[in-house]
Amino acid sequence: MKAMSNVDVFAICHELGKYLKNARVDKAYQPAKDTVLIRFHVPGKGRVDVIFQAGKRIHLTQYPPENPKIPPSFPMLLRKYLKGGIVLEIRQYNFDRIIELHILQVSKEHKYILIIELFAKGNIILLDEAGKIILPLKRKLWSDRKISSKEEYKYPLKRGINPLEVFEDELSLIFAKSGAEIIKTLARSGLGGTYAEEIILRADIQKDKPSNEISQEELNSIYHEIYELFNPLKTFQFTPQIVSNGIDDVLPLELKIYEKYKKKTFKSYNEAADEFYSSKVGSDIKKVEDDLWEAEIKKFEKRLRIQEETLIKFKNTVKNSKKKGDLLYSNYHKIQNLLDTIKDARNKYSWNEINSKLKTAKKEGISGAEIVESVDNRGNTLLKIEKEVIQIDASSNIPENAEVYYNKAKKSKKKIKGVKIAIEKTKSELEKIKEKKEVAMELVKIPQRRVKKELKWFEKLRWFLSSDGFLVIGGRDATTNEIIVKKYMENNDIYLHSDIHGAPSVVIKNQGRSIPEITINEAASFAASFSSAWVKGFGSQDVYWVFPHQVSKTPESGEFVAKGAFIIRGGRNYIRGAPIIIAVGMVDYEGERIMAGPLEALKKHSKDYVLIKPGYTKKETIAKEILRKIDKEGILTLEDVIRVLPSGKCDLVKL
Repeated sequence: MKAMSNVDVFAICHELGKYLKNARVDKAYQPAKDTVLIRFHVPGKGRVDVIFQAGKRIHLTQYPPENPKIPPSFPMLLRKYLKGGIVLEIRQYNFDRIIELHILQVSKEHKYILIIELFAKGNIILLDEAGKIILPLKRKLWSDRKISSKEEYKYPLKRGINPLEVFEDELSLIFAKSGAEIIKTLARSGLGGTYAEEIILRADIQKDKPSNEISQEELNSIYHEIYELFNPLKTFQFTPQIVSNGIDDVLPLELKIYEKYKKKTFKSYNEAADEFYSSKVGSDIKKVEDDLWEAEIKKFEKRLRIQEETLIKFKNTVKNSKKKGDLLYSNYHKIQNLLDTIKDARNKYSWNEINSKLKTAKKEGISGAEIVESVDNRGNTLLKIEKEVIQIDASSNIPENAEVYYNKAKKSKKKIKGVKIAIEKTKSELEKIKEKKEVAMELVKIPQRRVKKELKWFEKLRWFLSSDGFLVIGGRDATTNEIIVKKYMENNDIYLHSDIHGAPSVVIKNQGRSIPEITINEAASFAASFSSAWVKGFGSQDVYWVFPHQVSKTPESGEFVAKGAFIIRGGRNYIRGAPIIIAVGMVDYEGERIMAGPLEALKKHSKDYVLIKPGYTKKETIAKEILRKIDKEGILTLEDVIRVLPSGKCDLVKL
């Protein structure tokens, strides 16, 4: 996977700086060893994810990777210092592959800087406002730089040129000092290989010419092409594109070297980078998982190969040993005469002398000697009969020698049975591993594009459909509480509010029918469950209901009404001890969608639902379990589920 160039970083920083200006930091995650994802809330746009991969990339992403269940320490520290902070600016340092995120933590009145280094293996480093390191993703030590907690952060020495500010004299000096080829000098000056190739192509200069032999005319041409190539950056005129068809690249400028290649253009460089890198990451995730399974499969395949080779070896031993034993008997007379001769000679000669005499006899063609190959100093005699080499003990008789071979054949025959059983077992295990791999590979979670769904008007609020078919809506915050009352509440509706601070305005839509008591009770449970009573862990909460004309935003003299709050005039109808419990399931209401509401409502409108209560489990964890239980068709995302859950932790209730 290619690392972003200085030019890429320039384009990314410009776009992110505009897009994330005044965004609020939400949470940080670390889905991989060198990768951090930070979730921001952008005014008017909502959730935005930015991915930072040390040494590689930084961009907005619509493909958020799966996060570990237990977050590592680094993202937890980022949450501690940055959560709730406001993005002041994002900038590139010195036209280098270094990005700075300046964040103001309003609550603590502190400024922090998040440094992302994309050169070499890269790093992600949190600094305080004095420039001291709070914590780096990776601790590093060089002779001139120390990246560790409590150390002052030092930028690396300037490497190369800034093509937006370079002067011809500066360029001339770089070439004069370099003994390398022109193309290499340009690439090493901070422009990288791709842009160096582009400049040489445009300038029409021999790229392997030594730099210190460049003519003034060639220098002028190179300088002119650098200016022309990078001039669009000065006015932020990017041409974001992905190049394919034999080469894969993503870049913010139009290049002649890719003139004949297939291209896909994008509205922003962030979008192009996201498509480019996220597809690579998906392939990498699959490859890593596939490699792990293949390593396991190869272990069993190697074992099977060794076992099958062993089986062949034992079968050959049985065949050859039996044949050798039979040959000893079929040549009994000839071998016996040889053994008698050796035995007689042993009384006078050493084994070496006997071996020498047998070789002489063989050369002279003496009968019986032609089958002898050699005799060693222990009496082991090698015979060659019918192209078979047979070793016998000259001090033993023929039956004893033959029995050695027959016993060897018997032992190998017994082992064959065990090897065959082992082979069948290995084959079975190999098949199981392959089946497991197939299932596991299907379950590999490649980052999927997070498409922002077009929500129905009521989905932007809290809502449910009562068991009697009435639409009940509630506010999510002070703003939507105001909207509920001012925009959606009508004369014959019913207004409900939990009798506790931090509760939503809830309205039952009349829909031209008389609202029954069952629906009012369900709406009361809904109002109680989405109030602060849930966070406090209550099991029930009092709720009152009134008619729309009793709800006012106009205060009496001396009164103050906060945003999202209302004055209730006249009598209130109380529902004491409304249960705090919510069911979540899929319903068909103006299309397939997720709904959270009272149990009776879900029983009526949903086949698959779960029940939750205030508890101790994080919403994200519960949401994953809910998603698994209720969404068989893969319609929902995790965010869809989290969106409908009450604020605070919860636990599943067994139905």
